[in-house]
Amino acid sequence: MKKSNEQSDMDEFEQQLSRRPLRQAPAEWRREILAAAVPASPRPATGSSLLSNVRARLSAIFWPCPEAWAGLAAVWILVLALNYSMQDRPPVMAKKIPSPSPQVVAELKQQRQMFVELIGQNQAGEAEPSKYLPLPRSQRVEFMAV
Repeated sequence: MKKSNEQSDMDEFEQQLSRRPLRQAPAEWRREILAAAVPASPRPATGSSLLSNVRARLSAIFWPCPEAWAGLAAVWILVLALNYSMQDRPPVMAKKIPSPSPQVVAELKQQRQMFVELIGQNQAGEAEPSKYLPLPRSQRVEFMAV
């Protein structure tokens, strides 16, 4: 009951206000208000740095254009998804090659013997295997030329 009385009082007051003509504020008040508001308003810096100038231009370009932000976000999501999908795969390992059969080994020895005879060496023995065995990378010693 109290709310309805207050509501009806407000309605009557609003109706009375709507019937009154609007009056302009005195010119002196208006000047004082505007003079106080001007220093409080943000002004663009005239001697701004390059970084703030670029930031202001980018803000002017992107802020009113949410489609650009959505496109940029979609590109980043795509890049991250591709990056994540590439990491899930196990590394590719080289397949182990089975050792050659004894017949292949015998054939290779025979071919080597024929090669030695063709190049002019008359030694019937097998060619000596290399005495140099490469070390694993972790055991190699690197020398720097000065």
